[in-house]
Amino acid sequence: MVRSLTRQRGRSAWAALVPVVALAAGLLFATSSQTAQGGDLRAGETTELSVLIAQREQVLAQQQQQLAALRARAQQLTDQAATRNGDVAAAQADGDSGLLSAGLVALRGPGVEITLDDAPRRPDRALPAGARPDDVVIHQSDVQAVVNAVWAAGADGVAIMDQRLIATSAVRCVGNVLLLQGRTYSPPFVVTAIGDAAAIRAHLAASPQVAVFEQAVEDYGLGFAVRERPAVSVPAYDGPLGLQHATAVGE
Repeated sequence: MVRSLTRQRGRSAWAALVPVVALAAGLLFATSSQTAQGGDLRAGETTELSVLIAQREQVLAQQQQQLAALRARAQQLTDQAATRNGDVAAAQADGDSGLLSAGLVALRGPGVEITLDDAPRRPDRALPAGARPDDVVIHQSDVQAVVNAVWAAGADGVAIMDQRLIATSAVRCVGNVLLLQGRTYSPPFVVTAIGDAAAIRAHLAASPQVAVFEQAVEDYGLGFAVRERPAVSVPAYDGPLGLQHATAVGE
């Protein structure tokens, strides 16, 4: 009797819950349909990634325009204050003396252009013998190796594509797309450096990391060219200057 009564009560409870569950499922399906608007919700994250990147770059471009306008206004006000206040003028002079070292001034002079590129696609789309898909594209480590060698050669200014590199610049790749200071670039990647071309070539030749890259160039047909130029230009850095992590010297 006890078991029979419990079973009847269980049937009554489930009977009451069935309409509730059905209603909730119907609402869920309706919400999913309205959200998707005829599209595939799971596929949306993949298919819309390029759109999201483009939108982010557009927002970044607008913010950089606003930043440039604000900087120009701040400079104007500082110049006006410096004409009336000696302390402001002295502080401005001290700040201006560090602009060159900080990469905040555009430079032009003799140097090199270094190009790194993916291996050209073969007509039959087949990979070179023994190669994997990752072997025939430029990686973050390849770009970083070249940049490190250029800095070690004492370059006065370095840029990748149209972005000036400073002490806090980070070179990152997502797949074979370069992500630099909020912007994305596809290969070929061009590193421009102002400095002694002979010294830059020597440091590239002496770098173990560049040697690994050059071996991949030989094995898989990647593009790597160093061209001396009588005059190259690197733009001024125009990104944020705030440090997220820093430690004072001596602490």
